[in-house]
Amino acid sequence: MPESKSANVVRAIAVVGPTGAGKTALTQALASAASGGSGAVPNAAGQSTETQFTAIDFMGDHYALIDTPGAVDFLADADFALPAADMAIVVADSDPDKALLLQPFLKTLEELNIPHAIFINKIDSARGRIRDLLEALQAVSAVPLVARQIPIWKDEKVAGYVDLALERAFQYEPGKPSKVIDIPKDLAERETEARFHMLEQLADFDDTLMEQLLSDVTPDRDVVFADLVREMRESLIVPVFFGSTSQGHGVRRLLKAFRHDTPAPSLAAERLGLLGGGAYVMKISHAGQAGKLAYARVFGAKLSDSDQVTLSDGSTARPGALFSVQGAQTKKVSSAPEGDVVAIGKLDPVAAGDALGQSQAIRIARKKRFPVYQLAIATKDRKDDVRLSGALQKLVDEDAGLEIVHDQTTHEVLLQGQGEPHLRTVIDRLKARFNVDVATAPPSTPYKESIRKKAEVRGRHKKQTGGHGQFGDCVIQVEPLPRGKGFEFVDKITGGAIPRQWIPAVEAGVKDAMSKGAIGFPVVDVAVTLIDGSFHSVDSSEHSFQQAGRIGMQEAMGQCGSVLLEPIEKLTIYTPSSGTPKINSAVSSHNGQILGFEPREGWPGWDKVDVYLPHAERQNFIIELRSLTQGLATFEASFDHMVEVTGRRADDVAKRVQGSAA
Repeated sequence: MPESKSANVVRAIAVVGPTGAGKTALTQALASAASGGSGAVPNAAGQSTETQFTAIDFMGDHYALIDTPGAVDFLADADFALPAADMAIVVADSDPDKALLLQPFLKTLEELNIPHAIFINKIDSARGRIRDLLEALQAVSAVPLVARQIPIWKDEKVAGYVDLALERAFQYEPGKPSKVIDIPKDLAERETEARFHMLEQLADFDDTLMEQLLSDVTPDRDVVFADLVREMRESLIVPVFFGSTSQGHGVRRLLKAFRHDTPAPSLAAERLGLLGGGAYVMKISHAGQAGKLAYARVFGAKLSDSDQVTLSDGSTARPGALFSVQGAQTKKVSSAPEGDVVAIGKLDPVAAGDALGQSQAIRIARKKRFPVYQLAIATKDRKDDVRLSGALQKLVDEDAGLEIVHDQTTHEVLLQGQGEPHLRTVIDRLKARFNVDVATAPPSTPYKESIRKKAEVRGRHKKQTGGHGQFGDCVIQVEPLPRGKGFEFVDKITGGAIPRQWIPAVEAGVKDAMSKGAIGFPVVDVAVTLIDGSFHSVDSSEHSFQQAGRIGMQEAMGQCGSVLLEPIEKLTIYTPSSGTPKINSAVSSHNGQILGFEPREGWPGWDKVDVYLPHAERQNFIIELRSLTQGLATFEASFDHMVEVTGRRADDVAKRVQGSAA
């Protein structure tokens, strides 16, 4: 059996899985069992919104548990933490119908090449064959699942397990370590069959073991354990364990697996590209009086508070302080061993994803999650505007799934995030942590308008006051352009009717008038041709011709007839195939158009659906998508084109604009 690693090195294990599987309960159960407790922790109600770090010691080995959020709205909080883990334990529900919920988590771990195992929780409430559950889980994993255990059933409940590697049976004892028992006679044949299947799976990656099996040679137990460890570390297999956090079942067995199976930190450092000593920043927190803290994992060698590190901008600095981390609690320390997770103070330039080296620093690039939900925000008290700006900057620094956009068209400040619960949490943090109270509203749709027909008008600005007067005169032709062409200004002045230096002023006046059309929105897709005009040698000026251009354009738009335009976005929706028909129906009900769908590459059982959807319909669309797909569907969107809005919908928009202007 492989030996455990040096006690001086801390190994990091990420705990991941969907909401409701018992992920945080498992983290707490592992901490309880490691400290000599029962290991029994009830599954907590609610959901985690932030990544938490827990330090535990077990049999002389040290671990940093990285408990990541499970709700889709908060997954981004773990995007920079996961790559630093030595391995991950994926917590699954014992219900086969919930197996699909694991696929996004497994896919992320596969893409990051992080060794991982599955812990099937709530095994005490399992119904039906475990083999059926494993088949459902295998359907969502690209890597072969290898069952390390088979259940012992008693009175239609799982009462223990047989460890297929050890060839020993264990009976659950509530709140106590499991009791070693003889393998039940009625399970002996099943145990032999299941163990041979496990060995066959291992032999797929070990020619020597394959030869032994073909020759009916019983492999040495140490060889079996060595293969289990090596193949898991190389992400060739995914071992599967089961238990119950509410009873403490299987928790100590999992801790023992961590001892022998978890790779050394050097493999994670190699994946990150961090060579030599240094630290990788997993998360940022602005912790009140403590200021900015960078939660980082130490690689290569011990990190001391006197060490100099290279920041991502090439500059060097020394940590203001080092803190050990235990949940929300921190304690100042002078150094941290290799592999440990620490909070580093007073390194203001750092961000999550920065790798701080002793000679050269790098930034780990991760694809940013597309924001699928928006809210327009404004302070309830204008005196809080400056404080809001600073608070938002800190929240974005902490939250990889949050974006702040200043919309130049609607003049709104938009919070953009991963869902309605995500932004509601951000609003709560603004109030609780920064004492900034904001009002929220759905974002305004950036409607525009255009014109229906051509017109020729004269714009004249004449004003006589004391001294020099004001005089500007222009004749313009205004006509619609094809959709999406924007704005064209053509100068056809001849004979000096308008001096050259004032023609740009006419264009500026025209553009100024187009900022708000007859309905109340910016005007687009218009061509304006300046064909004639006149000037006064004394009273004409740049300002006068700008006014003339504005007056002429306003009159022209009144004659040309207005057309309301709305933005259409192209959405690429990713969904389990079972949800595709429901999504097609939802798109139609939101005035959208299905463009086509095809299998999602690399995601068995998923589709990629391309649609056109009006921007005005997008705000709550993600809520509907998730309700139709167990919370799994998501999308990416981009502006595609503008289309004319007619009939009752156009009238309703116009009434709303007029009502808000009144």
